[in-house]
Amino acid sequence: MTKKKKGIFKKKGNVVKDLTRNIFRVLNEDSEKSYNHKQIAAKLKISDTDGKNQIIKKLAELTSNKKVKEVDRGKFQIHVDRKYSVGTLDVTSNGNGYFITDDYEDDIFIPNINLGKGLHQDTVKAYVYKKRSGKKLEGEVVEIIERAKTDFVGVLQKHKTKPFGFVIADNHKMYADIFISENKMNGAEDGDKVQASISDWPKNSKNPFGKITAVLGKPGDHNTEMHSILLEYDLPFEFPTEVEKDAENLSLEITKEEIGLRRDMRKDLTFTIDPKDAKDFDDALSFTKLKNGNFEIGIHIADVSHYLQPKTILDDEAYERATSVYLVDRVVPMLPEMLSNGVCSLRPNEEKLTFSAVFEINNKAQIVKEWFGRTVTYSDQRFAYEEAQAIIENVELSDEIQPYTMPVDISIIDKEYEVATEIVEATLQLDKLAKMLRKKRMKQGAISFDRVEVKFDLDEDANPVGVFFKTSKDANKLIEEFMLLANRKVAEFIGRSKGKPSGKTFIYRVHDEPDIEKLTSLENIIGKFGYKINTETKASTSESLNQLLSDVHGKAESNMIETLAIRTMSKAVYTTQNIGHYGLAFDYYSHFTSPIRRYPDVMTHRLLQHYLDGGDTPKPAPYEEKCKHSSKREELASKAERDSIKYMQVKYMQDHKDEVFDGVITGVTEWGIYVEITANKCEGMVRIRDIKSDYYVFDEKQYAIIGQSSKNRYQLGDVVKVQVKKTDLERKHLDFNLIEE
Repeated sequence: MTKKKKGIFKKKGNVVKDLTRNIFRVLNEDSEKSYNHKQIAAKLKISDTDGKNQIIKKLAELTSNKKVKEVDRGKFQIHVDRKYSVGTLDVTSNGNGYFITDDYEDDIFIPNINLGKGLHQDTVKAYVYKKRSGKKLEGEVVEIIERAKTDFVGVLQKHKTKPFGFVIADNHKMYADIFISENKMNGAEDGDKVQASISDWPKNSKNPFGKITAVLGKPGDHNTEMHSILLEYDLPFEFPTEVEKDAENLSLEITKEEIGLRRDMRKDLTFTIDPKDAKDFDDALSFTKLKNGNFEIGIHIADVSHYLQPKTILDDEAYERATSVYLVDRVVPMLPEMLSNGVCSLRPNEEKLTFSAVFEINNKAQIVKEWFGRTVTYSDQRFAYEEAQAIIENVELSDEIQPYTMPVDISIIDKEYEVATEIVEATLQLDKLAKMLRKKRMKQGAISFDRVEVKFDLDEDANPVGVFFKTSKDANKLIEEFMLLANRKVAEFIGRSKGKPSGKTFIYRVHDEPDIEKLTSLENIIGKFGYKINTETKASTSESLNQLLSDVHGKAESNMIETLAIRTMSKAVYTTQNIGHYGLAFDYYSHFTSPIRRYPDVMTHRLLQHYLDGGDTPKPAPYEEKCKHSSKREELASKAERDSIKYMQVKYMQDHKDEVFDGVITGVTEWGIYVEITANKCEGMVRIRDIKSDYYVFDEKQYAIIGQSSKNRYQLGDVVKVQVKKTDLERKHLDFNLIEE
């Protein structure tokens, strides 16, 4: 005997469940059409008298509270005064959602049953109403205006006997599996990691229909997973053939005519300082000691805009990518390698076309003169940060500096080499000036987020065999300060005129003030550890945040509190509307120094040259659109980079399941505690149900779980011991067992 198919309603006794929602669903199919109770019953497949009577009563109730209107006797229609809004749907990992719209101050909760086939980040139309139980608002998605994405990466699970399967998306916010008929599987086998595209979502189906557009390989395979991360965020991992050909056809010759159009700085002492594994060098510094005792310092940037011409295939591709993507084991460049690592890279002992900001600076780090324009330069030496740091740490700045024999890591070069006296002096003097510039910045209210970066030692097959932490030292800060100087001064040069905004269209990198609610939440959390911040004024907020970051440095809770502090900050974005940069304490700030890897820097170069040539200000609208695109692509790249780190952390922990680690509780929820291992910054979850010593209950106010019998408490920031219980590479998730003492 076969089982009857379940209808769309569940019944408790004779009461039809979710009747209000489903009446609205019928009426919303055509908001200008009216329906009687029989037509609604037919749509809902309700044929019994009791069910029809419930519809009649519900329609009367909805009419009395003006949610529907009776347009003719027994004929009902959606009320025009219903509170509809358009906004963005934010789906949570538990399958519910929040409706984000400018029409309401707070986000509107949308239960899973009211999502109306809306997916994460979709632009939707929603009906907002008050819950019966109180004043809280809820919402219901009534229309999908625009899908945020239709392509998803996941694993194909074929039905064992029938000609179809489902793609289970890797993205935990994708709550519906994608139905794939056999003729749309594109050769994929059961268990393959694939990319699937949604083509349709029938009204009566709980699953969207789709087709497989790419077969990536088997889950767990390293390249498969890296490509999956890129595709999940719509990031390409190779260049189209026509783009590569366009790059190959570029003229690479630096002609006498071109040099004649530029400031020739080839004889100026010039060098680069970059990570030891860097392949693209888009910035260099030049240093000259002037007769008046001041210093001429040039910040030279690869002149990408000379090669990347507007309205070309190459430029279109660079704009579409908008940024290079830095995964743990690879770089996905914005420009083809011929440009990024070749002609535009400021490699040592090669002449290069550059765009420069040149400053005369006195010994108090004050700017005496400034100049901006196109140049031709020659890099005399390439340093890794470690090498420059060795000079800073081992040589004193004096009038009689001797040539310096550089001790270097054998992995950087094969032997020790001698660095010229001039370069040693330049490095030390630049370091001294950089420290002055940084001190001024901090005094003006800049916030110092010197976070530790997690890095991996990889073997030949890109497997993680070790974890190390990268910290910012004096050599890193030297480069950072001069890049910040160039970015700020370029923005001031264009954006300000006689102390007032110039009104010229330009590309700014802006950063709004912190969210006051998030700051309040941060205050509550850090108070548990005995820390405080003062949010009375903008200045006191910056000062106390810096003090907080200094106080927690090196403590067990440092990474957690630094992360929480960063989350109070607004996101930095690109725009033509300048509001300044809060985190850096700059009134004017742009991105000028990395055009090899950031498209906004290319736009900055083009606009700067346009104004240097005496051009009028162009209309801002096209540039604002490009800024929004660039900001969005940057955010996607950041998510992919974070996912690649999580993937490597899980992969690394697979080989350490027998070890016990010290960790810090970084999060507390009703289902468990998050623990970050101190030694490698890998984070995982201890589920409450796996703690066997007692029955633990979540205490939201105390950021803790508390044992009912023992009253034992595990609280945010506590140091605990954990052991790996389970590693899930596909979900990039770690489960820990708590080692109870």
